[in-house]
Amino acid sequence: MGMPAAEEYRAAALADVRRAMEERRYDAFILTDLPTIRWLTGFSGSSARLLVTSGLCRLFTDFRYREQAAAEAPGSETVVISGTVASELASGRHPLRGTVALQSDSVGWLEATRLMEALSGRCRLEPVAGFFTPFRMVKNPFELERMQEAAAVSHRVLEAVVPMVSERVSELDIAAEISCLHRKLGGEKDSFEPIVAGGVHSSMPHARPSGEHFREGSLVTIDMGCHVGGYASDQTRTVALGRVPGEMRRVYDVVREAQALGLRSARCGMRASELDALVRSFIAEEGYGEAFGHGLGHGIGLEVHEEPRISPNGEVVLREGMVFTIEPGIYLEGRFGVRIEDTVVLEAGGARPLQRFPKELLEL
Repeated sequence: MGMPAAEEYRAAALADVRRAMEERRYDAFILTDLPTIRWLTGFSGSSARLLVTSGLCRLFTDFRYREQAAAEAPGSETVVISGTVASELASGRHPLRGTVALQSDSVGWLEATRLMEALSGRCRLEPVAGFFTPFRMVKNPFELERMQEAAAVSHRVLEAVVPMVSERVSELDIAAEISCLHRKLGGEKDSFEPIVAGGVHSSMPHARPSGEHFREGSLVTIDMGCHVGGYASDQTRTVALGRVPGEMRRVYDVVREAQALGLRSARCGMRASELDALVRSFIAEEGYGEAFGHGLGHGIGLEVHEEPRISPNGEVVLREGMVFTIEPGIYLEGRFGVRIEDTVVLEAGGARPLQRFPKELLEL
C-alpha cells in the first residue's frame, strides 16, 4: 500500500519547498508559523517549530505532544525538547551552516534575538517573509475536500439556526447554538467567533453578539464558519424578521446582485484588485459606494483569513485552485447593514461556491 493521500500531498509540498530553497540558496529554513507547520507536516499542536533542509524535516515540540506529533506527522522526525528551540539548535546536534532562512513574518522579537545569538558564528540567519504564501494559496484536492466538508457542516448549521430567529431569542442565543451545532454536526471548532447582528447592530461588519433580542421588521446578519480536518469554512447570510421596509429590500437586492457579479466575474489570470473593483464600482453606481468599506474577500484555508486578499490593494494574480470569499456588504451607520458571503474555489471555468444556502431574502 502507498502512503495516505494527505501524506502524499505533504511530501509533494515539501519537495516544492526544497526546490524553492535551492533556487534561493537557502541551506536550511526555520519555520515558526503554526498553520504553515501544519500544512507541511500535519501536526496540529500549539507548540512547534520546524527545521527543513535538503535532507531532513525535523519537528521540535514539547513533552505534551510526544504521541500526537508521532501520529500526526509521520513524515517528519520529531524532537521533544524541554528548553527553547534556540538552545536546542545551539547544541550542535542539527545541521546548520551557510544561509539559514527564518520565517520572519511570524516570529517574535525575543525568539528571533535568541536564535541570532544561538546561531552566531555557525551560519548566516536571513529573515524571510512571504516565502510559503504562493504554495499555500493554491489548494490541493485533499485540502479542497476538507474545505467542502467544513462548508457542508456550516450549511447544516445555518439551516438549523435561521428558523430559530425570533423576538423570543437574542443574538447570543443564536451564536451559542451555532458553536454547539458546529461540534455536534462534525466540526472541530468555530473558525472564528460567530457574528450574529440584528437591527442597528447589523451596520457593524464585525459586531459582537449581545444579549439584545431580535425585533420584528429588522435585518439579521449571521456570519459563521467551522474547521474540519484543520480547514475552515466561512459564510454569511442576512435574513429578515418579518416584513422589512422598502429601503432594506433595495439594499439587500443591491448586495445580492453585487455578490452574483463577483461570482460570475472571477477568472483565472485577473488580479485580485480587478475583481474587487468590478463589484465596488457596481455598488458605487447604485449609490452606496461609501457604505462598502472593506475588501471584497479574503483567502481561506488552514486560517480563516489568509492570502489572496481580494481588495483594492490585492496584487495577487488569481489562479486555479485558489479558495477565497466573495462578500460584498452595505452598512448604513446606526441603521442596518447587509452582507452576503460565499467561499469559492477558482476553477478553469470560473468560481464555484462551496455553499448552497439560498440568497433570496428570507422573511421569517
